[in-house]
Amino acid sequence: MASVIRAGGAAPALRSAFVRHAAAWIYLACVCLTELGYVLLPPPDRAVLLRWASTSVQNLTHHPLASLVASAFFPTSFLWAWPILIALALFGATSVLGNWRTVVTCAAGQVVGTAVSEGIVAYRITAGSLPAADRFLLDVGPSYVVVAAIAVGLLHGGWLVRIAAGLNLVLLIFVGQIFAGLSRLDVAPVGHLTALLTGVIVGTVLARRATPK
Repeated sequence: MASVIRAGGAAPALRSAFVRHAAAWIYLACVCLTELGYVLLPPPDRAVLLRWASTSVQNLTHHPLASLVASAFFPTSFLWAWPILIALALFGATSVLGNWRTVVTCAAGQVVGTAVSEGIVAYRITAGSLPAADRFLLDVGPSYVVVAAIAVGLLHGGWLVRIAAGLNLVLLIFVGQIFAGLSRLDVAPVGHLTALLTGVIVGTVLARRATPK
C-alpha cells in the first residue's frame, strides 16, 4: 500500500516541478531538438539554415523577428555542452524569477545584446571601418539567453543556484572565450557583455517585484 501511495504522489510532484520550471524545460527541449535537426542536415543545408537564422545586420534589416528568435536555438559548436549550460542557467533563473519573468529577462538579453553588438557593426560599416561583407556575419547561438539567466542566478539565487551560475560563467569565459575580442568591439564579446548587463538590470527589477513585501 505504501508503494502505491508513493507512486500516486510522484505524478503531482513531477507535474509541479515541470510547471515551476516550464520555461527552462521548454527552451532546453527546443534547443535539443534543433541541435538534432541541425546534425542530421547535410552540410550545405546547415550553412543555408544558419545564414537565415543569423542575427546579422543583413537579416535584422530583412527579417528581424525571425532571426532574433531562431538564432537563440542554434548552437554551432560544443553541441553536447549546451544542454548542460542551459540547464544550469535556466533552472536557476526560474527558481528565482518564475517562468514569465525568466522569459522576459532572457528575451531582453537576446534582443539588447544583439541590438548593441550588431548596431556597432552597422555603424562601423557605414563609417568605413569595417568591410561591407560584415553585414553577413554569422551570429547564432543560445549564449545571450544563457548569460542573462546566469546574471539572475549569481545575484539573486540561493547558494546552490549561485554555485551553478558561477561555474557556468567560468566555463563560458575560459572555455567558450565569450569575451575574447572585446577590446576590438567584436560582435560576440560585445553581445555577451551587453546581455549579461541586461540580465543584471532586468533580472534585478523583476526579482524585486517577485519578492513579497
